[in-house]
Amino acid sequence: MKAWRLIAALLLAACAGVSTDQPDNKPMFAPGRVLALPLPGDLGHSVEWLQQVTVHHGADVFAYEARISVTPDRFQLVGLDGLGRRAMTITWDKSGAVTATRADWLPPQVKPGPMLADIVLLYWPRDIVRHALKPSGGTLLEVGRTRVVSVGSDEVLLIDNLGDGRMTYRNSAWGYTIDVQTVEVAP
Repeated sequence: MKAWRLIAALLLAACAGVSTDQPDNKPMFAPGRVLALPLPGDLGHSVEWLQQVTVHHGADVFAYEARISVTPDRFQLVGLDGLGRRAMTITWDKSGAVTATRADWLPPQVKPGPMLADIVLLYWPRDIVRHALKPSGGTLLEVGRTRVVSVGSDEVLLIDNLGDGRMTYRNSAWGYTIDVQTVEVAP
């Protein structure tokens, strides 16, 4: 159970909340660093993604499945554990409101805001991400398929887009690495 709690906390986080005013819904990409959320529609197109996500933290490894839907009006993520149980649902609409529900068995450390921040940093267009990072003092460097998010001289995030829907994402600030395999599916 201890490993489950640690890994669940690293899911990049999802906990119950009703608005972005809720502390757990703040889109933090590092301790004390909040991403200024753009709009769901700033992605530039509607998508339906099915993802297999593997989280690594030290010797612990956990895999889960996520279904993500993005339209100009709304972002929604549904996360399932390895048994197919719904662990969380996160919804973010064009008003900027972030709401989340979670299974009772998820530990309270799992927060939706950081998960949403990670997804925006992974997939939203470069210029949108740069603008979203500015208020926090973060910067984005993109070279080829690699994105580096820094705060001052500290590298906080390294995102390697490996192609064919595969990405590796390392968050140095929180000490985890995530491998993502994404498949775009028909809505």
